Amino acid sequence: MTERFITSTLNRKDEEAEKTLRPGSFEAFPGQEKVKTRMQIYVEAAKKRNEPLGHLLLSGPPGLGKTTLAYIAANEKGCAIKTSSGPVIEKPGDLAGVLTSLNEGDILFIDEIHRLNTAVEEYLYSAMEDFFIDIMIDQGPGSRSVRLNIPRFTLVGATTRQGLLSAPLRTRFALSLRLDYYSAEELTQIVERSAGILGVSINHGGAYEIARRSRGTPRIANNLLCWTRDYAQVKGKGKVDFENASSALALLEIDDKGLDEMDKRILETIVRNFKGGPVGVKSLAVAISEEVDTIEDVYEPFLIQEGYMMRTSQGRVATDKAWDLFGLKPAPKSLRNTSSDDTPDLFGQQ
Repeated sequence: MTERFITSTLNRKDEEAEKTLRPGSFEAFPGQEKVKTRMQIYVEAAKKRNEPLGHLLLSGPPGLGKTTLAYIAANEKGCAIKTSSGPVIEKPGDLAGVLTSLNEGDILFIDEIHRLNTAVEEYLYSAMEDFFIDIMIDQGPGSRSVRLNIPRFTLVGATTRQGLLSAPLRTRFALSLRLDYYSAEELTQIVERSAGILGVSINHGGAYEIARRSRGTPRIANNLLCWTRDYAQVKGKGKVDFENASSALALLEIDDKGLDEMDKRILETIVRNFKGGPVGVKSLAVAISEEVDTIEDVYEPFLIQEGYMMRTSQGRVATDKAWDLFGLKPAPKSLRNTSSDDTPDLFGQQ
């Protein structure tokens, strides 16, 4: 993959930058109105009962604010929050160390919780329900189990792929909320707010131009704001307006629909190489030299949301909108490709 395919890079976390721009309350958090309303009620009810929050699961594509909402919940509840991620907690001892460091009512935030090791996940069941874990000490005939009581805590899990969570873990969350992509108007508010924090001179036209090319994702919008700020300082007069924003984003090859070169490469491959599909994601990944997980997590959700692609039981299918993007007429169904994930890909693998 070449450097010009930047969407996956733009949607990577920059912890320091996100701390600076992260809202501290529900009122300062634009968009996701239904999710915010439910969380506000959930937090306020726990405060009135003087109880820890129930366990909470946040799902949705990356960059939409799952981590931010976890921090806001902790701030509104007036409790501490500790963060980790699924791949980092490799064994039960790691989990025990994290849980025993918590105080009563604290929030433990686990990002990418669907990537927890199976053995670790099983220890988490008793921790979530009964607030204890049993740790095995030594091995063989002399092994013994030691029960560790832990404070009543709140687990907030975040996942980009809720379907990969096991049923026993998923059902232990008292509330499950899904975040959706933002509208251009909501992202404009976010860009203008971030610009004020960063001291960027911007007008509404510039903010809207960034917002509508940000794939409905605040993290991408904030990263594009920083890029257009740099562009305006070097090529413009320091102010981010419509012209500077448009030129800066064109330099990144992000068009006015928010599609970058990899989006177009995915769609064009389906249209031209596979006659519009269906095509299995493994075959598609080989054809464009990209990882399957990157296609599924970074590119596909936006392309499906915007109506350029469909995911079917046989594979990925380009819609009429995708054909129109390249000025082509959809191929007759009788000429469509018949490959799927159930057939061998180009390397003969399932």
